[in-house]
Amino acid sequence: MPESKYFAGLDIGGTTVKAVLVDQNDEPTSPPVEVRSLVKEGYRKTFTQLDEALDKLCAGHGIPRDAIAGVGLDVPAPSSNGVIWSRANLGDDWVGTDIRAGYSAHAGLPVFMTNDCNAAAVGEYALRKSCAGGLLLVAPGTGLGGGFVLPGGRCHEGANGLALELGHVPVPVREDDGSLPACSCGLHGCLEAWVSLMALRRRLGIELAKPEWADHPLNADPAPVEEKAFKIRDLADEGDALARRLFRQQAEILGRGLAGIVFAFDPGLVVIGGGLAEAGFRDEFLTWVREGFEAHTWPAYVHSPVEPGRETTRFEWAVGGDAAAAIGMACTARDLFGRI
Repeated sequence: MPESKYFAGLDIGGTTVKAVLVDQNDEPTSPPVEVRSLVKEGYRKTFTQLDEALDKLCAGHGIPRDAIAGVGLDVPAPSSNGVIWSRANLGDDWVGTDIRAGYSAHAGLPVFMTNDCNAAAVGEYALRKSCAGGLLLVAPGTGLGGGFVLPGGRCHEGANGLALELGHVPVPVREDDGSLPACSCGLHGCLEAWVSLMALRRRLGIELAKPEWADHPLNADPAPVEEKAFKIRDLADEGDALARRLFRQQAEILGRGLAGIVFAFDPGLVVIGGGLAEAGFRDEFLTWVREGFEAHTWPAYVHSPVEPGRETTRFEWAVGGDAAAAIGMACTARDLFGRI
């Protein structure tokens, strides 16, 4: 083994595998790399893509493969102890397979594995060198994911690797007709059913059917509502009243849901990831989240009762972007395998 050790983070997504390399001090050694993801073609095919990503990392830094002392791997699916529990966006042969052990044997390296939201939470923690408490990540996207990092940088995964499925925490918010919205998981009234792209599509269709929006430009657009929803963020950036109403509703309900989660975990820092981190109205969105949070929590979770000027729960946008999960896995590999 070379004297200098390096640790790789491999983030398996539906379209790309993102990879980073860190040294023994958790410092990135070269820019992240990407290769095509072949998850639909099976895990064995994906192993070849992981190898390609490692080769590109090593070539970019000018080191041999045997300088890598460990790998952190994340997958876009629930798993426990390296075993995939459900198909999600993967090929059929992933389910029930011990991917961690399989890739460890394939690559000849120790491997740690978790899900993508846990990995991104650890990455956000690693990028905040001064973070001394916990960190709760919530990431609105097509669905709503989350992860919780304990003080010191270890992710809380739960007994079965299923902790922090924040999107499926119930919230007591009803539609105009009094019903609870259906969630993709099969339940009703989940946080994800209000805060996600799927929720945005549903709410957009409901709002456009109301008389007050009869003259809205989107009603003249012949595209299906699924396509119209992709225009809402840009419209909100431009100050469109309907778009801002939809995002304000999502933000306030997200804050309400986070209030319940903070009661349980008291993380100190809540980080919001996903595409909205790049939105032009993101400062207002964060204000709306805080308003929803403060309306449904105790004052002590907002400011310290003994140090009134100190925030007890801070809200920040994610800073890691698309590389956060890979960074989190590389740093975890360094923590776990740095002394091997």
